[in-house]
Amino acid sequence: MSSYAILGCGSVGYAVAEGLVEDGKDVLILDKDENRVESLRDQDLNAQQIDIADPDVVDAVADRDVVLILSSDVEANKAAVSSIRGHGGDRFVVVRASDPVSEDELAELGADVVINPSEVIADSTLRSLESGELEYKARQLAEVLENATGGLAVLTHDNPDPDSIASAAALQAIAREHGIDAVINYDGDIGHQENRAFVNLLGIELVPLSEGKSLSEYGAVALVDHMKSGDPDIDTEVDIFIDHYEPEDGIEAAFTDVRPNVSSTSTILTKYLQEFDLSPSEAVATALLYGIRSETLDFKRETTPADLTAAAYLHPFANHDTLEQVESPSMSPETLDVLAEAIQNREVQGSHLVSNAGFIRDRDALGQAAQHLLKLEGITTTAVFGIADDRIFLSARSKDIRMNIGKILEDAFTGIGETGGHSTQGDVEIPLGIFTGIETSDENRDTLLQLTEEAVRKKLFQAMGVESTESGNGN
Repeated sequence: MSSYAILGCGSVGYAVAEGLVEDGKDVLILDKDENRVESLRDQDLNAQQIDIADPDVVDAVADRDVVLILSSDVEANKAAVSSIRGHGGDRFVVVRASDPVSEDELAELGADVVINPSEVIADSTLRSLESGELEYKARQLAEVLENATGGLAVLTHDNPDPDSIASAAALQAIAREHGIDAVINYDGDIGHQENRAFVNLLGIELVPLSEGKSLSEYGAVALVDHMKSGDPDIDTEVDIFIDHYEPEDGIEAAFTDVRPNVSSTSTILTKYLQEFDLSPSEAVATALLYGIRSETLDFKRETTPADLTAAAYLHPFANHDTLEQVESPSMSPETLDVLAEAIQNREVQGSHLVSNAGFIRDRDALGQAAQHLLKLEGITTTAVFGIADDRIFLSARSKDIRMNIGKILEDAFTGIGETGGHSTQGDVEIPLGIFTGIETSDENRDTLLQLTEEAVRKKLFQAMGVESTESGNGN
């Protein structure tokens, strides 16, 4: 069993000594204050009077494995570290600092661990504040849920991705624990193969807005991870708003929790599961873990400590075989067609690739094609666009750390289309007439493609800082 020496026994040293003794550890206390040493001995503690700045302190701790130098006198602490390290040995030395400068000095003198009490107190205060805020928020959320006697509608963002679906599923589970039935609604399509596999394998039931009852018929409405669709545009009052993106115009809701300091809404909902002391079902845990992983690109993009601790909590509850199936779905014929068209029509300028996939049926295939093309040698940024339902859809991907592709798309297409994204990926949706001024018909399909291709390519390459030299079939 390790033996300990505590050098300097003020309030910090005494608290540590008390804890170690309660754990049955062998503790020696050294302090220069005679009265303090006598008081410690009266409490049956092993204490000796010695000035820890005296070089003789080395002999006093010769038989100790761990030395904790906790005096409030930093100069004395420096002297003690110097004496102990100057005599060799492999004792583990923990020492108290007073500020960042003394932290560095004590580390250079050979301390294994340097502690600054003010930083420890600040960290502890922040953790307590965070815990207290979450407890308060959980009470607020529970009150809103319990008053939703007509049921809860949980609305994802349009064309929902794994983070939005997983967050909705978690809020649905929390609502049901409070005796409230909850239905997950969405607008648009679940088109991406991984997203369809995600929903099907986990058995998550989502109801299209066009097929379910009106949102106004529910007792409460929740928007979860909704800001990827832009500011909400719904015809009913919002009761719950949870997101990791800040709305531009604010949201009026009975309960709001927006945390731009985390990378996924799944992280936020995981914290609520923990606060409500709810063990997630296998399906919900798997969904949330996948939501966090997909938003952080498997912890390689903008990952925060909160994302990591949430993922660690979910890990033992999740089905990892299902995760593997979700992450490796087979490629659909539609995606294969879009990828082939994008390869054929690619234009490359430097490390940037732009391609037209023509008329498409599955717009989510564009994102998959952009991701696949990013694997080409020398390519750091890709953008693939196509036409569907009288609109131009574009998906872009980038692994260039100097570029924020979401910002580039915003600069290029704000005012003429809807944009969304972040540093490594982005999407655009543009009314076709913006570029062509003509209506879609079988007779003018080729004209539409040509006009669209020229306009979109030019805008993209200009936004990326390069010039387009040709219209397609580049390599």
